[in-house]
Amino acid sequence: MAPAAPAAPRFPGRLPEFGAEVPSADVRHVANWTFFTGDHRGKSVVILDKKGAKVYTFDPQGQLTASTPALLGSAIGDDSAPGIGDKPLSAIRPEEKTTPAGRFVAEPGMNSHGEDIVWVDYDAAVSMHRVRPTVAAERRLQRLASPTEADNRISFGCINLPVRFYEDVLSPTVKKTGAIVYVLPETRGVQQVFGSRDVTDPAQVQAQQVAAVQPRAAAPAAAGVKQARVERDALPQ
Repeated sequence: MAPAAPAAPRFPGRLPEFGAEVPSADVRHVANWTFFTGDHRGKSVVILDKKGAKVYTFDPQGQLTASTPALLGSAIGDDSAPGIGDKPLSAIRPEEKTTPAGRFVAEPGMNSHGEDIVWVDYDAAVSMHRVRPTVAAERRLQRLASPTEADNRISFGCINLPVRFYEDVLSPTVKKTGAIVYVLPETRGVQQVFGSRDVTDPAQVQAQQVAAVQPRAAAPAAAGVKQARVERDALPQ
């Protein structure tokens, strides 16, 4: 007798709750997909909408907990330049100051000044941290407070957040439940980047259910490289 075919993976089928928030179509698509399929693996979810320069946080059950404007890489692009994580800030060219798109596992960390940060893409030395208004000419606080996202591109690639949001929302969330960070693309489609499907479309859901789900794992970096990135992240980025 031939062995029975393996059953298609079953998805939780839960959709997130945005409350009064009106997100972009891409934000809703990714949030719907990760909670419906369980791609967030029971962790909290952080979505960065680069086009809108806005961050959304969800608890593991899919309830929106907060949203905030954010500052991000000054260059348009969805990939990190090769070896960017090992370069000193002074060697990074303007076109290399991108915030990479993709799915990342948030990791609490600490820079060389004793300030806690949240690593997003460790290899590229990209983190989420409190906004650092140390260079007055950059007007980072004013950029965060402005009503438009047009002036929110200023960093070397790191994601700058309002202090209260970082301390009251992001940091406690990552420490308590862990978080998956989805950085939405701006030069490619979200389905191309995440392999996602429109979970409100039955045909796309069926296609997703029969696809194999591969575990994701990141290789640890060497200790010396890690220390270099910790020290670099203490600078305004």
